[in-house]
Amino acid sequence: MNDKQSPRKETVIWTGILSDIALAVAKGGVGYLSGSKALMGDAIYSASDAAARLAGVIPWHPKQNGKAGSIRSQAKQGNNEPLAAILFSVLILMGGLQVVFSAIRDLTRGHLSAPGQSALAAVLLCIVFKEAVFQYQYRYFKKKGDGSHAAYADSHRFSLYTSITVFIGIALAMTGGYMNWHPLVYLDPVAALLTGGLILRKGYSLITSSVYSKKLQELPSEEAASFIETVQRVHGVIRIEQLRALEEGSYVNLHVKISVNPRISVLEAQDISECARKLLQHRFVHVGEVHMEVVPYDPGYPYKSNHELVDNDIPTLLQ
Repeated sequence: MNDKQSPRKETVIWTGILSDIALAVAKGGVGYLSGSKALMGDAIYSASDAAARLAGVIPWHPKQNGKAGSIRSQAKQGNNEPLAAILFSVLILMGGLQVVFSAIRDLTRGHLSAPGQSALAAVLLCIVFKEAVFQYQYRYFKKKGDGSHAAYADSHRFSLYTSITVFIGIALAMTGGYMNWHPLVYLDPVAALLTGGLILRKGYSLITSSVYSKKLQELPSEEAASFIETVQRVHGVIRIEQLRALEEGSYVNLHVKISVNPRISVLEAQDISECARKLLQHRFVHVGEVHMEVVPYDPGYPYKSNHELVDNDIPTLLQ
């Protein structure tokens, strides 16, 4: 089943990457033709989104034989250097600095002109397109239940903030051009300045997550007690044999080993495991991946159930 899902997962990931690249090209072209520095800054932010996603699918090290994986799953390996993430982080930071310096230069120089109408239409169409792609990715990863949907939602939130900032700046600058109110025209480079700050934030967060979040820390038993209590509520779980909570950045990955009735079928055991995994991810928003392991419950000698005594053909008394 995992072999069938892997190609679709790669398709969903590459759909987001290619859509961000297309948005960056479209925004950059329209922004250059319309004279909107804010829209060009938004184009660089979309390019930074694509770069951040590429940092997750490009293998960290040649020993991985080109296998793709997410940033969070690659960070678990700990022995590979995040060269791709650091490289893309530097490029994102350079792009953000370029947007900031360009906006400051326009603000200090003065004699600005309002952007064209195509800039406003472009940013609206790009917001709709970006939202459609996000919903497609979010629904897939939420259904998959590996915790990736939370990371996608967090990344999309700041991308939406950037586009809304650009939209407001362009709209007000156009209004100032129509009404001959020159101070409003400055809001387009002001929006570009704010966009540059968000780009710098994205580059900084990428480089810190790729370097510092590689160090996994196991949560103490006191903090993991709530996870244990949640799993114990699942019908069919007899005992929690082991639960490890590994803190990775802003997420917590769980490794849970539960015991179930040894007389149930394998399918029923998988259903219990799946129910426990979904309950953990829905109740705790900071829980990322949950690895479940199911073993048959063994009370140990000399405790035997009545069913075992009845079905056991070996005599219990000496003859």
